[in-house]
Amino acid sequence: MGFCFLQNTSSVYKKIMLYWFPVILWMGAIFWMSTGMFSSEHTSRFIMPFLRFLFPSLLPQDIEMIHGVIRKAGHVTEYFILGLLLFRAFRGGSAQAWRPRWTIYTIIGVVFYAATDEYHQSFSNARMASLMDVGIDSVGGILSQISIMLWRFRKVN
Repeated sequence: MGFCFLQNTSSVYKKIMLYWFPVILWMGAIFWMSTGMFSSEHTSRFIMPFLRFLFPSLLPQDIEMIHGVIRKAGHVTEYFILGLLLFRAFRGGSAQAWRPRWTIYTIIGVVFYAATDEYHQSFSNARMASLMDVGIDSVGGILSQISIMLWRFRKVN
């Protein structure tokens, strides 16, 4: 009896490593990208010269606007990936491709993590916490779930 318990425990650890460890790693990456190292001031040192090279006739304010759009697209992308990973973890290898509760749990998880990430940024002098960014991050997670549903329904039909 004790040996069976150990086998089940081992499978729990395997599931955690397979499905939840990537989520934790990605959350760590997002946490790291929320530091001053990835502030607008720092990313502008790389992105703006590149934009000036690509589009030499653009006005400085246009380059700044594009830089801002690129940064916000980064937020959407980070949380899109988090949404995919969370959904995968909640699904946990199930034979079913999609369940509404996995999507709901994922969206709740993305919004919660986005809010805690903005709270984390409030402690950095180089970053600002923004409710708008929580919304933008959440859009990334929601888009991931729309993509999963479209993919699932495409395969069914």
